[in-house]
Amino acid sequence: MPATDAPQAPSLSDDHQLLCDAVREAGARVLSRYRGRPVRRWTKNDKSPVTEADLESNAILKDRLLSARPGYGWLSEECVDDARRLHAERVFIIDPIDGTRAFIEASPEFTVCAALVENGVAISSAIFNPVTEEFFEATLGGGARCSGKPLRVSPAADLDGAKMLGPGHMFEHPSWPIPWPKMRLGYRCSTQYRFALVAKGQYDGAIALVRKSDWDVAAGTLIATEAGAHVSDHLGSGYIFNQPDPCQRALVCTAPGLYPAVLERLSHLPADLRGVKGGRR
Repeated sequence: MPATDAPQAPSLSDDHQLLCDAVREAGARVLSRYRGRPVRRWTKNDKSPVTEADLESNAILKDRLLSARPGYGWLSEECVDDARRLHAERVFIIDPIDGTRAFIEASPEFTVCAALVENGVAISSAIFNPVTEEFFEATLGGGARCSGKPLRVSPAADLDGAKMLGPGHMFEHPSWPIPWPKMRLGYRCSTQYRFALVAKGQYDGAIALVRKSDWDVAAGTLIATEAGAHVSDHLGSGYIFNQPDPCQRALVCTAPGLYPAVLERLSHLPADLRGVKGGRR
């Protein structure tokens, strides 16, 4: 019997197009809910909110992505964790609405996010703010774009006067060995949106000294790094996604000129920040 060629795995280009199309469709549904109000909402066991819009977005993403790639793993904020993802070479990591509180409050700071991870590394991602119509996407080694325009981080090299995303009380906390210089602070409810705005050069950095789930950071990590940002936890360790405990210790995402100074200021902190006060979201 003649040998037959094994089926080829989908190309990264094909997977990226699939992912972007699914995120756009989910974003359109979320936008219709945002404009149509009211929506039902509940409080989860971890005290975070969830709405019917989160669940509808999750259902669209899961149906579109897994129906096309049934052999891929799945990790979503709005699904029970399926351990089969640990044995999959490629895994979708999803946040159907990142920034649900902003969605509930009718603030345009929420996003629909998806990443494709291969062997622990994000290789394709998309972040969509359907209200502002900003569509951020990237592929590993292929650069990052917002609505088709290439992204590049800011040239900032001095923390004094830098535009930084993070809670003001964190930077102003009296326990810092050396006070932070005067910075222009901002905040966005969606963690992934913060990555995207750093990638866009609108902000010079983003810091959050709390644990972040993979669905909070996977998509944004790829977009920011492809735009030239440095991304790690507070001690400078890069992220490995799709681990048994799919969480990262903290979030540091900055323009390369700021990264050494930021890490130096964080170097006294313990690896596990869960007992540290003042580091919130």
